[in-house]
Amino acid sequence: MDFLIPTAYAQDGAAPQGGGMELIFMLVMFGLIFYFMIYRPQAKRVKQHKELISSISKGDEVLMNGGFVGRISKISDDKDFMVISVAEGMEVTVQKSAVTAVLPKGTMKSL
Repeated sequence: MDFLIPTAYAQDGAAPQGGGMELIFMLVMFGLIFYFMIYRPQAKRVKQHKELISSISKGDEVLMNGGFVGRISKISDDKDFMVISVAEGMEVTVQKSAVTAVLPKGTMKSL
């Protein structure tokens, strides 16, 4: 029955210890992986979105987060809101940060 249960051998008191350099190396590697795979791409997307928000102007056709497509009719500089015209006679006030993309001119007519 000895083949089913492995035999335990006693060690002589000195268990092998992991060095501190391996731990530091592993922490540095995890930090680099976190930076290049998570933080850096997200920071890049945030920077691009801020540039998009700052470049919009009156008359641009925009796509909103909720799927609305509209033409900007008024932008409030002191606040983070703007008024977009969704259809003739229908205007909606939205936040600037809700803009997903600026569409080419004439996109609303083709829809």
